[in-house]
Amino acid sequence: MAAPGFVQVYTGNGKGKTTAALGLALRAAGRGLRTYVAQFMKKGDYGELLAVRERLADMITIEQFGLPEFHHREQGVTEAETRAAEAGLAAAEAALRGGAYRIVVLDEVNTLLHFGIVPVARVLALLDIRPPQVELVLTGRYSPQAVLDRADLVTEMREERHYYQRGVMARDGIER
Repeated sequence: MAAPGFVQVYTGNGKGKTTAALGLALRAAGRGLRTYVAQFMKKGDYGELLAVRERLADMITIEQFGLPEFHHREQGVTEAETRAAEAGLAAAEAALRGGAYRIVVLDEVNTLLHFGIVPVARVLALLDIRPPQVELVLTGRYSPQAVLDRADLVTEMREERHYYQRGVMARDGIER
């Protein structure tokens, strides 16, 4: 019988939320456990996507459900953002129900909720259908309290100092 799965949340303004989730996927792959990652609000050749495609495609599946342009909260939610997010949530639901994955990661889903692109109830419904042996990981800043209340593990990444403040932009292989 498979070990029980839990709901994990990686949130906060510090660096490392996606990295922690991907580290879990890497650890699981080493033990023969498959992971599905739905990346919200991201589009493009991030390093993790390239590595998985070339080296770990049989153990880790990553699909992106973001748009090429960055979302700015003050611009409001577009229909394209809502469609992309819903496609990602539907894919995550299929991964949860399908039985092929021991871990399902909803990368940046908390940020998606913060921006109001999808309602919190839609994500809570995924927690409701999570099979007991599946680990469900939700990442992103600004996790809503309703998600935190349902989690078994919550880690808040807190920024003490960041080189972005000195004008250093995201670097290939380190931040993307």
